[in-house]
Amino acid sequence: MKPFLFVSAVLAVLAGIGTHADARNFPWCAHYGGRRGGARNCGFTTFEQCMATVRGIGGICRRNPQYGLRRR
Repeated sequence: MKPFLFVSAVLAVLAGIGTHADARNFPWCAHYGGRRGGARNCGFTTFEQCMATVRGIGGICRRNPQYGLRRR
Protein backbone atom coordinates (compact mmCIF):
# COMPACT_ATOMS: atom_id res chain seq x y z
CA MET A 1 0.00 0.00 0.00
CA LYS A 2 2.84 2.43 0.77
CA PRO A 3 4.41 2.12 -2.70
CA PHE A 4 1.02 2.87 -4.26
CA LEU A 5 0.64 6.03 -2.15
CA PHE A 6 4.18 7.11 -2.99
CA VAL A 7 3.66 6.62 -6.72
CA SER A 8 0.31 8.43 -6.53
CA ALA A 9 1.92 11.38 -4.75
CA VAL A 10 4.74 11.57 -7.30
CA LEU A 11 2.27 11.49 -10.19
CA ALA A 12 0.16 14.21 -8.59
CA VAL A 13 3.21 16.44 -8.19
CA LEU A 14 4.33 15.81 -11.77
CA ALA A 15 0.86 16.61 -13.08
CA GLY A 16 0.96 19.98 -11.34
CA ILE A 17 4.36 20.98 -12.70
CA GLY A 18 3.25 21.69 -16.29
CA THR A 19 3.24 25.08 -17.91
CA HIS A 20 0.80 27.57 -16.47
CA ALA A 21 -2.04 28.97 -18.53
CA ASP A 22 -2.07 32.68 -19.20
CA ALA A 23 -5.38 34.36 -18.56
CA ARG A 24 -6.92 35.85 -21.67
CA ASN A 25 -8.22 39.37 -21.49
CA PHE A 26 -11.23 40.04 -23.74
CA PRO A 27 -12.67 43.45 -24.65
CA TRP A 28 -16.34 42.89 -23.67
CA CYS A 29 -17.98 41.92 -20.37
CA ALA A 30 -21.52 40.76 -19.71
CA HIS A 31 -22.90 42.06 -16.43
CA TYR A 32 -25.81 40.01 -15.15
CA GLY A 33 -28.22 41.82 -12.87
CA GLY A 34 -29.20 40.97 -9.37
CA ARG A 35 -29.92 42.60 -6.05
CA ARG A 36 -26.52 41.65 -4.69
CA GLY A 37 -24.50 42.76 -7.69
CA GLY A 38 -24.96 39.74 -9.93
CA ALA A 39 -22.11 38.22 -11.88
CA ARG A 40 -19.73 39.26 -14.63
CA ASN A 41 -18.29 37.36 -17.59
CA CYS A 42 -15.49 39.09 -19.49
CA GLY A 43 -15.03 36.40 -22.11
CA PHE A 44 -16.34 38.05 -25.27
CA THR A 45 -14.35 39.24 -28.26
CA THR A 46 -17.21 41.18 -29.85
CA PHE A 47 -20.13 43.24 -28.63
CA GLU A 48 -22.45 41.03 -30.67
CA GLN A 49 -21.28 37.88 -28.83
CA CYS A 50 -21.92 39.57 -25.52
CA MET A 51 -25.38 40.79 -26.54
CA ALA A 52 -26.35 37.34 -27.82
CA THR A 53 -25.53 35.96 -24.38
CA VAL A 54 -27.42 38.50 -22.30
CA ARG A 55 -30.41 38.66 -24.64
CA GLY A 56 -33.13 36.62 -23.04
CA ILE A 57 -31.49 36.16 -19.64
CA GLY A 58 -31.03 39.81 -18.79
CA GLY A 59 -27.97 41.88 -18.29
CA ILE A 60 -25.91 44.48 -20.08
CA CYS A 61 -22.65 44.54 -22.02
CA ARG A 62 -19.84 46.91 -21.16
CA ARG A 63 -16.28 47.35 -22.28
CA ASN A 64 -13.74 45.53 -20.14
CA PRO A 65 -11.76 48.23 -18.29
CA GLN A 66 -8.77 45.90 -17.98
CA TYR A 67 -8.60 44.97 -21.66
CA GLY A 68 -5.22 45.74 -23.09
CA LEU A 69 -3.49 46.26 -19.77
CA ARG A 70 -0.20 44.41 -19.53
CA ARG A 71 0.49 41.95 -16.78
CA ARG A 72 3.57 42.62 -14.69
